[in-house]
Amino acid sequence: MKKFIAIIVVALTFTLTGKAQNNMKTEAAVVSLEQTKGEFTQKTLTLKEGDYIFEIANKNVGHQVGFVLVPKGADASKPENHIKTAYVTKAVENNTKETSKVTTLTKGEYVYFCPLNPTPQYTLTVK
Repeated sequence: MKKFIAIIVVALTFTLTGKAQNNMKTEAAVVSLEQTKGEFTQKTLTLKEGDYIFEIANKNVGHQVGFVLVPKGADASKPENHIKTAYVTKAVENNTKETSKVTTLTKGEYVYFCPLNPTPQYTLTVK
């Protein structure tokens, strides 16, 4: 009988833990950005504070592209200033899309660009 109760307790613990983790998942909005040769088609972005996933589309650039997001004013050439969660999870092949991890943005200004394409730096404002 003790074994039976112990098994029930363990099963309930795993069930409750799984439900608690599902309730903790964050709702992240998807921001879709498109790259063509040497540029992003979206030149500026304005977002609200919150959680975002960046979806980057490679529109016939002819080679892999990526995505870098940096707080405005930080040296964008230094990887330690990059917001690592905003990186796409793998380089975006020609005519495909890839996404970043969930990235939390707070009020302020950021710049985004692609060093592989390469593109200018564009402004992303969070209000």
